[in-house]
Amino acid sequence: MNILKKGEFFGTHYQKSTFENIIITDTEYTHSKVDWHYHENPYFTYLLQGKLFESNKKESYYLEPGNLLFHNWQDAHYNIKPPEYTRGFHIELNENWFLNNDIKTTDFEGSINIKNPLTKNLMNKIYVESKINDQYSNLGIETLMIEIFRNIKENKKISTKKPDWVNKLQELLLEERMDYSLNNLSSILGIHPIHLSREFHRYFGTSLSNYIRLLKVNKAFYLIASNKISMTDICYQCGFYDQSHFISSFKRIYNTTPKKLFRKM
Repeated sequence: MNILKKGEFFGTHYQKSTFENIIITDTEYTHSKVDWHYHENPYFTYLLQGKLFESNKKESYYLEPGNLLFHNWQDAHYNIKPPEYTRGFHIELNENWFLNNDIKTTDFEGSINIKNPLTKNLMNKIYVESKINDQYSNLGIETLMIEIFRNIKENKKISTKKPDWVNKLQELLLEERMDYSLNNLSSILGIHPIHLSREFHRYFGTSLSNYIRLLKVNKAFYLIASNKISMTDICYQCGFYDQSHFISSFKRIYNTTPKKLFRKM
């Protein structure tokens, strides 16, 4: 079985940035199939373009743009890539990073398929910092990574206690072009609108409106990063009413417009 050393991924690196105890790569996957292997260090894969099938000894994932996985060290897996352009963003952390920040890798065993839009939003911010790559980027990335692991741990803790309607609602919110009104969602779930409104933050970590906004803006983020689609098409693909609505939602989260943010990269 192949063992990939630090900073190694199968493909061509567009960018490889080394920060203190962290290596970040932006990589085009060039292999149609990668046999069983594992990586020396824990790492994240954030798929930006294309599709990828990945399987380990417990689970299999059909990855599309926007999917985010965490692999703990020595988590053996293999990959199959369809014949299309596929690009992934990776964050690799060495043992010292976990020791310095008092984070136990045993709390994050195996592979984790991360769906929480709050966590993905933090990953988007790391992507931005890696492209800026100035004297403050290491600090920014360190802080965001700590928050990501806090979110993952908190979500894991909540998932053991959450009622059935939470899982159902999570799937509903991933559906596009549906009525996200409080009355409609509570009717589908069979719970009172007041109960849904009151309990939502407990299980999702933010308000219902902000959660939906993050889902849409996260999708817009990786579409912009692909540099393949016009802003107008991105706006409508992500379910915004118009470009003004899209830009104001984006600015609320990133404190700048999409064009200004990606002009730096």
